[in-house]
Amino acid sequence: MGQPLLGALAQVPIALPLAVAFSGGADSTALLLNCVQKWPGQVGAIHVNHGLQAAAHDFERHCQTVCERLRVPLVVRRVQAGHAPGQSPENAARSARYTALDEAALDGWLDLTPDKSRVPSDGVAHGAIIKSVLLAQHADDQAETIILALSRGAGLAGLAAMPRQWVRQGVHFHRPFLGVAAAEIRAWLAANGEGFIEDPSNTDQRFTRNRIRAVVLPALQQTFPQFRSTFARSARHAAQAAEILTEVAAQDLALVGRPGDLAPVISRLQGLSPPRQANVLRYWLKTTANTVPSAAQLDELTQQIADCATRGHDIKIKVGHGFVVREALVLAWYNP
Repeated sequence: MGQPLLGALAQVPIALPLAVAFSGGADSTALLLNCVQKWPGQVGAIHVNHGLQAAAHDFERHCQTVCERLRVPLVVRRVQAGHAPGQSPENAARSARYTALDEAALDGWLDLTPDKSRVPSDGVAHGAIIKSVLLAQHADDQAETIILALSRGAGLAGLAAMPRQWVRQGVHFHRPFLGVAAAEIRAWLAANGEGFIEDPSNTDQRFTRNRIRAVVLPALQQTFPQFRSTFARSARHAAQAAEILTEVAAQDLALVGRPGDLAPVISRLQGLSPPRQANVLRYWLKTTANTVPSAAQLDELTQQIADCATRGHDIKIKVGHGFVVREALVLAWYNP
């Protein structure tokens, strides 16, 4: 096996044992194979069966076959990934997938004993607790995410795109291939004679991301051959700036929030500039209501705060599934 992908793994401080999010496609296949080579006996796999197409069970069987060949324990999670009205099929499938990965990682054990090749999806496995989960998104995926964020007018958090790593409830999640182009991954697989699944939905141009992949990325490659690395650098800059804004928002909320529950005090908010008001209000809504206001909603809210000169001035603005309202001297959010 070649070195470029192993080199990408070597740059990531990974806690063992680990599990690879394994779809059977090119990217996750390369990731799994390289992990098995680098950390023999310390690698498992998690396969999420979305059940969205007739071939879903064939994908699952393929993953079982590969893992049996590699003597890698496999956890299978089956999900209902249908989309709700107003939700895109891509977002629904993505949300279901990450929920399943989170649950498998937080609940999961890897049976790493030599005579086992698979962990039952509905049983209690024995062995080592999963400490890291690796996902196979690569540089092309990151570029697509940034283009989608730009097309939607996203702020810094959106332009930061996909993080390389994060920790949730003690489990470390990593994307070690974010600096590797899709073509490099496929070239590595071809050079090593490794097969993989071609998911037909990946070429369906009804999906925006697929149109970006088929049309926009080739044009960028022709005009700006280094766009993957420069886009990634911009995403890192945006992520750093977003972290600073979050730190400032936390400090501002401590200053303007009511003691005890940190409900924003309107008169204290009025002492901040409109951009800092928007920043702290966005942070307050995310941390207390788990909702993200639109730019228009934030603009309206900051204008209402500026106009709030008397006790009788009312505020009631829809944000997410609830409302931001005035309660005496402070703002509150409620979900009716």
